[in-house]
Amino acid sequence: MAETKTHRITVAQRPLLLSWSGITDQGRRRETNQDAFLADYPLFIVADGMGGHAGGEIASQSTVARLQAVVSSGKVDGPSIENALELAVGDIADHPETTDEGTGTTLTGVYFDADADGDESHWIALNIGDSRVYLLRDDRLVQITTDHSVVQELITAGKLSPEEAEGHPYSNVITRAVGASELTAPDYVSIDVRAGDRFVICSDGLTKELTDYGIQHFLREHEDPGAAADAMLAAALENGGRDNVTLIIVQVTAEDDSSSPIENTAE
Repeated sequence: MAETKTHRITVAQRPLLLSWSGITDQGRRRETNQDAFLADYPLFIVADGMGGHAGGEIASQSTVARLQAVVSSGKVDGPSIENALELAVGDIADHPETTDEGTGTTLTGVYFDADADGDESHWIALNIGDSRVYLLRDDRLVQITTDHSVVQELITAGKLSPEEAEGHPYSNVITRAVGASELTAPDYVSIDVRAGDRFVICSDGLTKELTDYGIQHFLREHEDPGAAADAMLAAALENGGRDNVTLIIVQVTAEDDSSSPIENTAE
């Protein structure tokens, strides 16, 4: 069962409750779980490792460990994240079990960028690879990040439709990763903070098995992030679980909203 945790923030003099839950699973067909995640205010990220032997697992875990240190330092921003990723690239390259040139990891997620007085606070989404950040706002699900993949480049160029991309032979080929070569900085997207928003941060093991409609369905059915994460994971496994599956759900609730998810919470 995925545990729901909470943290209180103030934005534009309005008290808000952040609640979140993360979960990962090996899936039905993989021998190991090469995914890793970090859900520790103010940073919420998923890493989907790749590489022979234990390489993918080492890549994702090394990246998460470096980012955990950033959270512990108390300063989470673009420069500190990029410095951590540079260190992770070195960790991956120096590890004796990462001999495969293709060893690396995706990285995607959001962090809360708190302004001193709260008036300019916002979310920053970041992405390297084909793991994704979705936002459910006003009952509409939108993909915030853009995949760094061969098929996405073909879609952008008008040579492939999103439907055709699903079964494309290069659907798993990504064009950017942490550790695969010299680090390229993540793409960043700034998002305003609104009560009622719900983020889904996930590896492609979820999106291979659940459509956008399916993700939205389970968010509608479950107010609590932990319950929604459990339901999405169960559905992904039921639909085949062809890959490791990892997801984090983060949501923003007005403190005066009686529907705030307060069960199984921890500050």
